[in-house]
Formats: sequence, structure tokens, C-alpha cells
Amino acid sequence: MRCPFCGHLESRVLDTRSLEGGVAIRRRRECLACARRFTTYERAEERPLFVIKKDGRREQFDRGKILAGLRKACEKRPIPATVLEDLVERIEYELRARGMREVPTREIGERLMEELRRLDEVAYVRFASVYREFKDLETFHRELETLRSGRAPEEITEGRNSDWPNAKKN
Repeated sequence: MRCPFCGHLESRVLDTRSLEGGVAIRRRRECLACARRFTTYERAEERPLFVIKKDGRREQFDRGKILAGLRKACEKRPIPATVLEDLVERIEYELRARGMREVPTREIGERLMEELRRLDEVAYVRFASVYREFKDLETFHRELETLRSGRAPEEITEGRNSDWPNAKKN
């Protein structure tokens, strides 16, 4: 590993720690030439994961975008940042463990809402209002009633508009 300070190629490892549940490794190193210390991170190179957007476009999976959306939904809520980071990591891990190369954004969004519903009801409603693109107060009200009743959103069928994900037909 090249020293970022003097460019020397030799260094010794002072400390090694596992990160992100063993997915990454942090190494603290010391340059053998200048004796300055620096940190390196190791992560196995993974196949890219793509998301299929609503309009059919494909984009590379970006955990930062998901985390930003969750942070916005959880703003001023008593939810530690580490909980949100763990949530995104767990969902990404599940997708990769299933061997998926492409996943619809709908699937990611539904999974996030499932987790937020258990975590914090206010954050759930905030996220759902953006994700489900509530068009009017009635749609918002139905989602609140779903939350109050303890039923999963797909169990509510009355008054649904046709673009509601997983809508059951009567």
C-alpha cells in the first residue's frame, strides 16, 4: 500500500477491524519510510446492482440516495443515524444475497416502508406520502387509517386508486 504522505510502497499494519458486519475491513497502517500513520479500507468488489425506475430507466443502486430519503423522513425523530444506516445495509445485503442484478424501485420502497412502519409511525407516514405520491388528503387519510387499524396497506381495498402498489381488485 502506497503511503499517502511520502509515496513509499512499504507499510506495516498496526490494527485491523471488521466493519459493516464483516463486509469491510479497516486497517491502521504505519509507513516504514516516514513513520506516518494512515487508514485503509478493504471491501470485496461486488457485481453492480441496478434499480429499475418507474419509467423503466435503469440506474446503479445508490445507498446514499436511499439513506438521504430515510433521513428526510426521520428528521427530528428520535432515530439514531446508525439505525438508518443498518437498515439500508440490511436491505442491500438481502437483495445481493438473493443474487439479484436488477430490482424494481417499488420493491425497495415497499421494503423500506415495512421497516419504517415498525420503527417510527411518523417517519413511515412521511416516507409513504412521498413514495406513494399521495395526490389528495383522502389518500393520506386512508394511509393513516391503515396505520391505526394495524393492517398491512395491501389489506385495505376500499376507495383505492388503480396506481396504488399491490392493490387488490374487488
